[in-house]
Amino acid sequence: MLGTFQQSHLRIEVDAPLGKIQASLVQPSQFRQWLWPQQFSQGLPGELYGGLSFNSYLGPVEIHHEINQITDHSLFMVLSGGIDGFHEWYWGDQWVQSRLEGVSALPLNLGQSLAMTRLRQFLQQPTPA
Repeated sequence: MLGTFQQSHLRIEVDAPLGKIQASLVQPSQFRQWLWPQQFSQGLPGELYGGLSFNSYLGPVEIHHEINQITDHSLFMVLSGGIDGFHEWYWGDQWVQSRLEGVSALPLNLGQSLAMTRLRQFLQQPTPA
């Protein structure tokens, strides 16, 4: 893998309950909306589960994701390809935390900062009745 070892840890407060935060992180129909321009494999299930493998794409860069562990408050993925490392998510009522570490030529801290900003905006949208 070409690139440098990078690590980024971010935690944000959001005006959203735990269930809405969890859904935005584990349901592909939701994370596809706020993780744009990242594209994801077709055929993903309605909700992520342990052992699931899928690919995402940032332009021509392919990133393989393998869900190692998922709980009601956390998600741990091993990454390979465009990022060789891992991504951890933790969440609770009105907060989200992300830890990303790996070797990559991509600017991981910048990408993570943009993703967290988009997640906050997504969670602050009114829920349709």
